[in-house]
Amino acid sequence: MPSISIACGTLLILIGIVGYVYGMTTGHASITALIPALFGVLLVVLGVLGRMRENLRKHLMHAAVLIALIGFILPFGRLISRLGEITLSAAVISQISMAAVCLVFVVLSIQSFINARRGGSV
Repeated sequence: MPSISIACGTLLILIGIVGYVYGMTTGHASITALIPALFGVLLVVLGVLGRMRENLRKHLMHAAVLIALIGFILPFGRLISRLGEITLSAAVISQISMAAVCLVFVVLSIQSFINARRGGSV
């Protein structure tokens, strides 16, 4: 799971950076474009710590799933609340991408936790 946390975190960092750079090129840069990157940094840090601290891995990966769940709920809720008025903009694409990456991480984590509970590997 730490490797998946690092991979998903890296994707979120890229989403945030690309969104911010795109905003800079169009003259509409906003610091909020970096929100996915913040979530990504947290996932990467938790993944790296999970690799380094075997005794804390379970707790760190549960924390990563919580971060990813919040990272799914926030943009998804925002998109749903504006469903009738959504236009395909860079911000919307960023929110959809963030929600998708976080949802994939949550699903993969749940599968991993189920396997670990059954006696498989994490």
